[in-house]
Amino acid sequence: MNWATEHATWPLSQHARLVLNKPHRWHVQDVGDGPLLLLIHGAGGSTHCWQHLIPALSANHRVVAFDLPGQGFTKLGAQQRCGLDPMAEDILALCTAQDWQPAALIGHSAGAAIALRMAEQMAVPQVIGINAALDTFQGIAGVLFPALAKTIAATPLAASFFSATAGQGRTVERILEGTGSTLAPADIALYRRLVNSRSHVQATLQMMAQWKLEPLIARLPQLATKTLLIAGARDKAVPPDTSRRASKRMPNAQFTLLSDLGHLAQEEDPETLAALILEALE
Repeated sequence: MNWATEHATWPLSQHARLVLNKPHRWHVQDVGDGPLLLLIHGAGGSTHCWQHLIPALSANHRVVAFDLPGQGFTKLGAQQRCGLDPMAEDILALCTAQDWQPAALIGHSAGAAIALRMAEQMAVPQVIGINAALDTFQGIAGVLFPALAKTIAATPLAASFFSATAGQGRTVERILEGTGSTLAPADIALYRRLVNSRSHVQATLQMMAQWKLEPLIARLPQLATKTLLIAGARDKAVPPDTSRRASKRMPNAQFTLLSDLGHLAQEEDPETLAALILEALE
C-alpha cells in the first residue's frame, strides 16, 4: 500500500510512523504509556485489525502494533524473510533497535505463532494468542497448499490479477464470511483496500509459501512462558480445538472459549477481548 496516498485515512494514523530497520521499512503505531504490549496481526491483516481493541488496552499500557513485512504499509526488504523464523528474527531485531521490552506479546492467528516463536528467544512475561494458528494442514493439503502458494507467488502478475479481480463483487465479503466472523461495513472496506494492494497480496502469498510450523509445534511442551489462548467457537478458519490442544501441551498455558465469536474476534467484540486480556495481564 502507498503510504503517501493511503495512510491519512487509515485507522489510528495519527499514532503511526515509518521505522527503517533492515531489511524492512516498518509501519508502526505507538499509543499510550505504561507497560508495553506488542500486537502482531495474522496473515493478510494489518494494524487495522487492532483498531477497536487499542483504545481499551492503551488506557493503562503502551500499545505498539506494526504491519508484518510486505503487508499493510510495511515495505518488504527481502523476499525470503516471510517465513515464521525469519519474521520472528526481524521483529526481535526491531524490538532491540527500538528498545521495546514487552510485558506481553499479543498475536492473532499466525501472529500468535510468531509471538510464541519470539518467546522462545526473548524474556517476555506473557503471550496471549487469539485464534492461534498452531496446527498444520492435514493430509494432501499439507503438501498441496504450500506448493500452490509458492507457485502463485512466483507467477508474474499473479498478485496483480488477484488484487484486480478480488476487488470486484463480493469476493472480500465471501472471504471474511469464511472466517465465521461478522464485521461492520467500514471494517470490510479496510480489508478491501488491503486486497486491492498488489504488494500486500504478494507478501501474504510469500508468507503462506514460506510458512513452516512443525518445529515450533514440536517444541511447545518446552515453552514455559505464561500463555493464554483465546478461541472463538464459530471460527471457521482455525478450529477452536487447535488452541485447546496446544494449551494442553504447554506447561504454563490456559485456554478460553468464546461462544459467539469467529476468527476475527477482536474486531467483532473488542470489549470482551479487552476484558479478557486485561484480566490476564493483572
